Amino acid sequence: MSPPAPTIVVLGVGNVLMGDEGVGVHTLASLEQRYDFPQHVHCVDGGTSTHELLGDLENLDHLIVIDAVSAGLPPAGLVRLEDAAVPAAFTTKFSPHQVGIADLLATLTFLGRAPKHVVLLGCEPIELTLDLQLSPKVAARVPELCSQVLAELATMGVTPTARS
Repeated sequence: MSPPAPTIVVLGVGNVLMGDEGVGVHTLASLEQRYDFPQHVHCVDGGTSTHELLGDLENLDHLIVIDAVSAGLPPAGLVRLEDAAVPAAFTTKFSPHQVGIADLLATLTFLGRAPKHVVLLGCEPIELTLDLQLSPKVAARVPELCSQVLAELATMGVTPTARS
């Protein structure tokens, strides 16, 4: 008998009303349009939610978060952070959900239900103004963010099926 499949969540977060702040949600939507995921991989549009996500994120084997991250990179630069480095990415806040995600991870840790492995894939935002669209440079990075998510899943033995 083979061991059970690991529980994995791909979480896209951000405010799609604030331009590049929504890059995580836009990236997740792109992935869901292009791929079918195995049953043990859950795609969650976290939007600007915080503690409402507690049940979705507890006791996971792997959590992949996609978000806009102000990391001092060039505009539209990409960053990958892992495990203990993830909460530090949310110390520079430009949106209320970022405080919530850091608090949510801390709450899960306190409860003993934190994901075993967390990866944050982020993009340095350019435009954080009222706008439903990503800036052109950030929008151009969405395919690369998708590829990074797929690469992370591949390290976990997961290959989503491309839709025709």
